[in-house]
Amino acid sequence: MANNTNLGAAKAAKNDEFYTQYADIQKEINAYLDYNPDTFRNKTVLLPCDDPEWSNFTRFFAQNFERLGLKRLISTSYAVESKKYKYYEPSLFETESPKFDADKTRVKGKIFELTYDINQNGRIDIDDLEWHYMEGDGDFRSKEVCKLRDEADIIVTNPPFSLFREFVAWIFEANKQCLIIGNQGGVGYKEVFPLIKENRLWLGNGFNAGNAYFGLPKELVRDYASGVFDEKTGLVKFRNCCWLTNLEHGRRHEPLKLMSMKDNMRYGKHKDICEVGYYHYENYDAIDVPYTDAIPNDYNGDMGVPITFLNKYCPEQFEIIGHAHGDAGVALGLKPYDRNLKKINKGLRDGDLYYFDKNGMPIIPYSRILIRKKR
Repeated sequence: MANNTNLGAAKAAKNDEFYTQYADIQKEINAYLDYNPDTFRNKTVLLPCDDPEWSNFTRFFAQNFERLGLKRLISTSYAVESKKYKYYEPSLFETESPKFDADKTRVKGKIFELTYDINQNGRIDIDDLEWHYMEGDGDFRSKEVCKLRDEADIIVTNPPFSLFREFVAWIFEANKQCLIIGNQGGVGYKEVFPLIKENRLWLGNGFNAGNAYFGLPKELVRDYASGVFDEKTGLVKFRNCCWLTNLEHGRRHEPLKLMSMKDNMRYGKHKDICEVGYYHYENYDAIDVPYTDAIPNDYNGDMGVPITFLNKYCPEQFEIIGHAHGDAGVALGLKPYDRNLKKINKGLRDGDLYYFDKNGMPIIPYSRILIRKKR
C-alpha cells in the first residue's frame, strides 16, 4: 500500500475539506512572532473558507487573541449544501444556540467575530466569540466575504485546494498580507510563481519534516489507503504541503551553507555529481543542479534548481530569474529543441530545459527554477 499521498490526488477526488492541526498552526505562527512579536498586533485577521465550530484556526486565534494583540478576528464558513456533504450533523455549539435555524444552517454561511470581552471575565478569548448566519453561502468570492477581506489586514486559512489559484488571486487583488496552506507544486502555477519571483509571496516556516497531517470528514476516509489514513488518530498524511505567506520570518533570511563546485564534485554526498559533474543545458546558458545542497557557491552564471529550492531560498543570497517550464520557459528565451530529438525523447517540448547525459540521451529535468547568485 502507498504510505503517502498528495494534494493532486485529493484535488482529483474533489475532496476539499481538510482540518489543519492546532500544533501545526501554533508552530507556524510562533515562527513569525519570533521574528517580530508585533506581527499581528492591532491587526484584523480574517479566516475565510473555515468551519469555525471545528476549525483549529478559529480556536488558535481566539485563544491567543490577547497574546497576539489582535484588534478583530473574523471567521467565515461555507454553507453545508454548497460543499455537497452526504452526511452532516450540526455541532452542539450551533444547535444549542437560540440563533439556530435548521433550514439556514444548510444554505447559509456563518460568520464568527471576536473583538471584546463579552462575558466580562477579564480576558478576551474563545468564549467571547459571537456568531450569526450570513446573507449568502459564505463563498469567498461573494460580495459579502470580499467586503470582509477588504476590512482585514491578514488573511489566514487552509483554502479549498481545487480553488487555490483563484484564492491566491483573490488575496492579491486586494493587496493583503496572508498565510495560507497549499500544494508545494502549486508554487509553479502561472498565477503564483510571478508573485514569488517578485518577492511578494514566499514559503513559510513549514511543517515538521515536510509532513502535514490533516483531519477530514468521516465520509472521505474511504478515499485513502492504509498508511495514508491513520485510523487511530483519524488523520491523513500529505508530504507535499507548504505554507505560503508574505509575512516575514527568520528562516527566510538564513543563507544556505554551500560548497564550491570543485568540492561538490570531490567530496559531495551526491554520487551522480561526483561521477559526471554538472550538466550544461542545450537550450539555455545554465548548468543543471539537481539538489539544493549541491548548488556551487562559486558559480556566477545561471543555474537550474529543483522547485523545492524555494524551501531554502534566501533573497539576500540568490536572485530568481524565472520558472523554466512550458510557456514560462519560452518567455525566458529557451531555444526550441531539435525536432529530431523527439524520436528519442517524446517528452521534449519548447519551453522546457534539456541536456544530454553521459550516454548522449536528451534528458528533461523535472520543473526547474532558474536562479543566479547575488554578488
